[in-house]
Amino acid sequence: MPRRDLRRADQLRPVRIERGYQRYPAGSALIEMGHTRVVCAATVEERVPFFLKGSGTGWVTAEYSMLPGAGSERTAREAMRGHQTGRTQEIQRLIGRALRTVVDMKALGERTIHIDCDVLQADGGTRTASITGAFVALVEACATFYTRRGIFPVRDYVAAVSVGISTEDIPLLDLCYEEDSSAMVDMNIVMTGSGALVEVQGTGEGRAFSRAEMNALMDLGGLGIRELIDAQKIALGDTLAWMPGREG
Repeated sequence: MPRRDLRRADQLRPVRIERGYQRYPAGSALIEMGHTRVVCAATVEERVPFFLKGSGTGWVTAEYSMLPGAGSERTAREAMRGHQTGRTQEIQRLIGRALRTVVDMKALGERTIHIDCDVLQADGGTRTASITGAFVALVEACATFYTRRGIFPVRDYVAAVSVGISTEDIPLLDLCYEEDSSAMVDMNIVMTGSGALVEVQGTGEGRAFSRAEMNALMDLGGLGIRELIDAQKIALGDTLAWMPGREG
């Protein structure tokens, strides 16, 4: 059965990352993956949480939210409810963990980088799009205080993508909402540019899955992440794409 948008099973949705999307944050990016759109902003604060004061190391933290009109039905702002949902807390912790994996906290110094990911429109893969777009905003923010001959705080690229197994038992890359909601197996993969795994979130939604199927999904995710990292490099351009991993 063909995919709704006629993509191949191993094909990403159209990806566009626009760097410098917002005027005021130190770094920002709009990422579009199909109909999913997320604004990611990075703000630099010249202080750290109390548990890091005097340590000479920095911190990266993230917040995630969906606008009320991001989905097919309006959802109330969480501020109006008086609390965040478990899903929101899980996603923003994932974004923070993913980014911290590729940051040298000593090179960051006693600074905190706040990453805000706001979903403008949701059609599946909002958490993975947030990680991929947030990385671009993070690099842009770090460039504002980096001094040459020093160590650039971001050591490697990182991106994320969803994969899954359809009701026809076909492994699929980059699921839209319709595919995600009916998938037999659903998985999110976060990976660095060097190919190291940061996180794998996999669930048998409709049935259990085999080790061979898991390996096939991992290979598919790796393929997609390499393409997403290429998109990140294009967004960062000649001035910033070379900076992650730079020493001196």
